[in-house]
Amino acid sequence: MNRPSFPLIPCLFLLASVSSPLTASLEHTSPNIILIIADDQSQADLGAYGHPTVQTPNLDQMAARGMRFDQAFLTASSCSPSRCSMITSRYPHNTGAEQLHWPLPKEQTTVSELLRQKGYWTAAAGKWHLGDEVRDRFDLIREMEISKGTTSGADDWLTLLKERPADRPFFLWLAAWDSHRPFMEGPLPVHHQPKDVVLPPYYPATDLYLQDFAAYYDEISRFDENVGRVLQELERQKIADNTVVIVVADNGRPFARDKTTLYDSGVKTPFIVYWPSKIKPGQVCRSIISTIDIAPTFLALAGAEPPPSFQGKSLVPLLEQPDTPFREFAFSERNWHDFEDHGRSVRSARYRYIRNDYNDLPATPSADTVYHKTWWELVRLYEQGALNEAQSRPFLAPRPPEELYDLENDPQELVNLATRSGYEAQLQRHRNALERWITETDDFIPSVRTPDDFDRRTGAPTPNRQRPRPSKKETYGTSGKY
Repeated sequence: MNRPSFPLIPCLFLLASVSSPLTASLEHTSPNIILIIADDQSQADLGAYGHPTVQTPNLDQMAARGMRFDQAFLTASSCSPSRCSMITSRYPHNTGAEQLHWPLPKEQTTVSELLRQKGYWTAAAGKWHLGDEVRDRFDLIREMEISKGTTSGADDWLTLLKERPADRPFFLWLAAWDSHRPFMEGPLPVHHQPKDVVLPPYYPATDLYLQDFAAYYDEISRFDENVGRVLQELERQKIADNTVVIVVADNGRPFARDKTTLYDSGVKTPFIVYWPSKIKPGQVCRSIISTIDIAPTFLALAGAEPPPSFQGKSLVPLLEQPDTPFREFAFSERNWHDFEDHGRSVRSARYRYIRNDYNDLPATPSADTVYHKTWWELVRLYEQGALNEAQSRPFLAPRPPEELYDLENDPQELVNLATRSGYEAQLQRHRNALERWITETDDFIPSVRTPDDFDRRTGAPTPNRQRPRPSKKETYGTSGKY
């Protein structure tokens, strides 16, 4: 495949040396901060993380000249809960916005408002998905709604950079629609082919799946091109050296066993940090981090203290010394996302533990997957008995109440070790970690399940859809507490 002529990042290796410790240098600087959020992208699908065919030259160079985090995890594999968690540094069930489309309540403290208090100009562009009650936390919002896959959501990213006040540091929340369904039809930076697809073994290798994965790769390349444009504009304005850029995704790829799941393909996110004057090039951090740590990091960079509500911790020590011990576990949750479900997960360096609280239900994916033809093909093949055990997993009911995977030997999480001898110690270790986290964060199981919005096989909307939105945890179900 020919590589596209993308606006690649100019070489900045000479700018990357650090003459003094990062933490000391922060005392006299107020760096600009940019968070770029991809939509529905798994970590494994970027060239920077080893994918052999997806064309992401800008992100690859960004990682080569900055720091790549290999063990970064989301608090939820669901769009709005994940974003609300990032901006508040709170786990989804603590934000009051743990279910899809629930707006972030106004009483929640956001990193954007705290940065404004430190003199930052704050702005957001692209996909919003945080609700109306926290719009006042930004000086400017340029929201872009998706329309039949015709926009990436990045139309106003450069506009914000060009219109920003020149006399103030800035914080930009830049959110793409790529690669949310429906996928773009028409001109794209790259058109991948079915032969370029590296298909996970839990999908059937049909022509339709290969073509759809190729279209997904195209969306990733479009996101990559827009990231490159932002970095080029920083160079043009000569502010790249004093600007921290972090690229992350909100959840995993939009396919049946990825998005909304608690597997690595659902909650393991790309996480690349680029700051040419402070971060040495080509660094890799293998410490476990969580996207709940993003907001405290931004406050530390701005010289501000985190409020008591923040549950994450600053990544600044890792930016200086990436081998610094940081977290033993990352925690993720699954709540209502078009279909009712409730689950929790613990990820350690080698193992993943999942607790399926509603294991009587199958792990039906999000609606944008269920009303797509790839799902209908999966249903057809399942009904014909043509799928293997791994490919049939989205239809399994009841599910195991517990799952345990050895990611070192089973990176696709195909072999559940929860009931196998020899793993009792690891199972109990992760159970204990989850129980501690549940207690510390006051987690709970709803006493009343929110009904499905769609038919789980056909994707058709259910009649008279109603989603009660309780204002307090008590009405949501104290009686269902763990």
